[in-house]
Amino acid sequence: MNPLQKNTLVVTALIFSFGMGFLFGGRSTDNTVLSFTNIEGAPTSVDLASVWKAWSLLEERFVPATTTKTITSQDHVWGIIEGLARSYDDPYTVFLPPLQSQSFEEDIQGTFGGVGIEIGFRNDILTVIAPLKGTPGDTAGILSGDLIIEIDGQGTQAMTMDEAINLIRGDVGTEVVLTIAREGEQEFLTIPVIRDIIEVPTLDHELRDDGVYVISLYNFGGTAVDEMRKALRAFVESGTNKLILDLRGNPGGYLEAAVEIASWFLPIGETVVIEDFGSDKEKMVHRSKGYDIIEDDWNIVILVDGGSASASEILAGALREHDIGVLMGKKTFGKGSVQELVDVTENTSLKITIARWLTPNGISISNNGLMPDYEVELTAEDIEAERDPQLDAALEFLNTGAIPEPVVEDTSEEEPTE
Repeated sequence: MNPLQKNTLVVTALIFSFGMGFLFGGRSTDNTVLSFTNIEGAPTSVDLASVWKAWSLLEERFVPATTTKTITSQDHVWGIIEGLARSYDDPYTVFLPPLQSQSFEEDIQGTFGGVGIEIGFRNDILTVIAPLKGTPGDTAGILSGDLIIEIDGQGTQAMTMDEAINLIRGDVGTEVVLTIAREGEQEFLTIPVIRDIIEVPTLDHELRDDGVYVISLYNFGGTAVDEMRKALRAFVESGTNKLILDLRGNPGGYLEAAVEIASWFLPIGETVVIEDFGSDKEKMVHRSKGYDIIEDDWNIVILVDGGSASASEILAGALREHDIGVLMGKKTFGKGSVQELVDVTENTSLKITIARWLTPNGISISNNGLMPDYEVELTAEDIEAERDPQLDAALEFLNTGAIPEPVVEDTSEEEPTE
């Protein structure tokens, strides 16, 4: 891997909660302020006396509960780095020790063992962003927005992302049991899932009998741009002017893929997304390359939901704000931060949040996600009955111009029972 990963990653969930850090080579039990003279790039004034003292006390007094497990000094270093990462209060800034670094490489290449769900933190609760289409998690009935309360009986309240992922993953053919809290359910759900090799799907497309072309994009991985090019060519050759771009359950992928795909819809130079590095740094504007195949009479609906995250939100926000199409469905996840991957050693790496995504109009994706222009519910009962009211609303809108009825939550109180 290069010292700085060239492709900027906007993946959401298969991330590991470790963090950036430093190595050191001695111990001290006094309150001396340590010198950083020989440590390249270190802070100029940091008192690490308490760190040295804590390590010294642990080395001196700790007695392991078992003699069968060996913990090395390198394990202690990883632990210090993990604690440092947590102090940044960002689940996406992570240090990847050897095993986790290998797992991450498998993730971004698109093939890995597990159950096929993307997870992230929402309001500090481990949340399912989206089950990947056709994977064990999908077929077991896990839904976007499910809160993971336990993994094989272990509570997730204090878990880091890497701990959760390590528990969910396992040998192919073995079972993991997830305890889920789901909106609308009075009790926790217990969902067993059989682990399998996960082949991440990219895209499906078809011309429906009613003349609407549907492109379902499941991720922004390495093949997404080429697959999208083929699907758009088929759409143009179909002769219809009605398109549904379905980004529901799409957890993201590469920024470059989002910009390339947006370029098929936007004139050259139009803003796709703004990369905000903080108040003291200049913003970077990512612009359309201007492939622009859009015709004036095209009618486009972009379907989104709580599983649409990161690169999906970038593309959806750009198309909406440039009046290419309307958003329909439910509010997106709201994962609008930028990570870069850097080597630390030969077999470890550091993934750091370096910026925030802003839509072309300067709206932060991370704040609340994107609200659709037309909100349409999709309930667990709909899924069980194999109904898709969101897709139905998009089809009706394109075929008749009918505007979906707004979602109105019932806030009335039930009459007390006697």
